[in-house]
Amino acid sequence: MDIPVYLFAGFLEGGKTTFINGILQDGFAWKERTLLLCCEEGEEEYDPKALRNVTVVNVEEEADLNPAFLKQLEKKHRPRQILIEFNGMWSLARLYQEALPDNWVLYQVMTMVESATFDTYAKNLGQMMMEKLTNADMIVFNRCSEALADSLRQRNLKLVNRRANIYLEYPDGSSEDYADDSVCPFDLDQDVIDIPDDDFGVWYVDVMEHPERYEGKAIRAKTVVCHLPQYPDNAVLGRFAMTCCENDITFLGLVAAEDDFAAFENRAWADVSGVIRLELHKAYEGQDGPVLHVTAVSPAEKPQQEVLTF
Repeated sequence: MDIPVYLFAGFLEGGKTTFINGILQDGFAWKERTLLLCCEEGEEEYDPKALRNVTVVNVEEEADLNPAFLKQLEKKHRPRQILIEFNGMWSLARLYQEALPDNWVLYQVMTMVESATFDTYAKNLGQMMMEKLTNADMIVFNRCSEALADSLRQRNLKLVNRRANIYLEYPDGSSEDYADDSVCPFDLDQDVIDIPDDDFGVWYVDVMEHPERYEGKAIRAKTVVCHLPQYPDNAVLGRFAMTCCENDITFLGLVAAEDDFAAFENRAWADVSGVIRLELHKAYEGQDGPVLHVTAVSPAEKPQQEVLTF
């Protein structure tokens, strides 16, 4: 049976234990048997009142995280879910590649960062810090002042990890989304914005929410070519995406200005280059929207993951 694993990454004093306490107090682990692996002990302790259905195991050495030891814990405690408070000085790559048993499925990676020490860690432990950021599904910058928030946004950390949800948490307990209108997940200064296969969905959401950013910008992407009856004079280029579950798949499409796709069957794959222009088109219900003026197109092999996920 597969067991979901929730991984909490970051360095000492980053707020991992506090975040885990919040999850436990909200009842995250009360309904199912939970195994909590503590790989790093700081000043904060787990709330004993929240450990009713949680078994805590301390892991002192990185080498102890291996399939044989973890399977022993699984057999002994029979958890339905696993939380790992990971040591900031240990390798995530080793954990992914060597340590987790096959049926331990990494469900979510959450990275906690203390805002005031971020620059210090980034300068002195750059590779380790980058590993924690690039592998995260969610990043929380704790104890953030307004000045630190401005500084973090100027660095545009969405370029490091476009898919992660990033939050700024303030000393009063309030929080806000890092990705406000000032932050773009792509480098707009490039001559051509290359859109990686896995990041097409991120780009699509950004171009639809902030089309003015991309006016006159050249892009390159691998897309599905769709011939839709409602737009007989235009191909629609995009990707299919699973927004919620397998039964909720939608097409994220961008109108192409030129009809250069007659040779492509419906749902064929193509490498497409072009320039975005904001133009009036019925796809945008009487408003200006992003239209791709194609400069080059060629057949393409479909990517390993055909359907995008968010």
